[in-house]
Amino acid sequence: MSLVFVFLRKRGCIDKILYALIFLSLVWLTSCSDNSRSMLLVTTTSTENTGLIDALVYRFEEETDYMVKVVAVGTGAALRMGERGDGDVLLVHSPSAEINFINNGFGASRTQVMKNWFVIVGPAADPAKIKGLTVDEGLKAIATAGSMFVSRGDDSGTHKKEMDLWKIAGFDSTPSRQDWYTATGQGMSATLTVARQTQAYTLTDKGTWLATSTDSGQVVLIDQEDELLNVYSVILLNLATENINHKGARAFRDFMISIETQNMIEMFGRDQYGESLFYGIN
Repeated sequence: MSLVFVFLRKRGCIDKILYALIFLSLVWLTSCSDNSRSMLLVTTTSTENTGLIDALVYRFEEETDYMVKVVAVGTGAALRMGERGDGDVLLVHSPSAEINFINNGFGASRTQVMKNWFVIVGPAADPAKIKGLTVDEGLKAIATAGSMFVSRGDDSGTHKKEMDLWKIAGFDSTPSRQDWYTATGQGMSATLTVARQTQAYTLTDKGTWLATSTDSGQVVLIDQEDELLNVYSVILLNLATENINHKGARAFRDFMISIETQNMIEMFGRDQYGESLFYGIN
């Protein structure tokens, strides 16, 4: 057997080994995110402002050994992050936008996990006299009176809901060009501060209101209507999305709908604020 023949045979074995190693490396690279114990949760500012997400993540990490990083943004921004694959799992609250996200192929599933209600708050003097009115009547009264209204204006779930409510009240779009209407482009806590400073009305989720508005001089004027229901859902991203911890995302979804977590959500803040900030979905 010539030395050249031996060399070629050895070279062929080496090539096969290299190809095998490359293949295994590619398999590992495509699966390492799914097997990771760390994950990125993209959620809304309302879950952060109330402190709920910190409590939920702490318990989830204790039960599962996952390490969770939280990014809190408006729902619109959260969904855009999901489209880019910049996150492992979403917790958001704009049903119509979420359904579009799923239908456009970015999401694999949407699971409702908790709820509260939106409320319209305003100065105790109630210059537009909206207390006792329905939400569409209240918005019409604010517009007719020219009373100040502050919007988040940030494409968040709350802002999307506000735009829907103006349409229900008979407006073609939000009255953004009116002198009495102001958009902050900021989160709920900052928007509530502006509303308080300007003696304006605004739409907020009840949880953030309870957690941030003690002695604010503002009061809840319209509350607990069907049109004001605020549902939060966990969205899992499309399985074809690369570098996503799909396994961790499923674990978080299952954690959120467990009986223990649903009870925890209902009890969160009750002792401190006299009522629940959020409720389980059932």
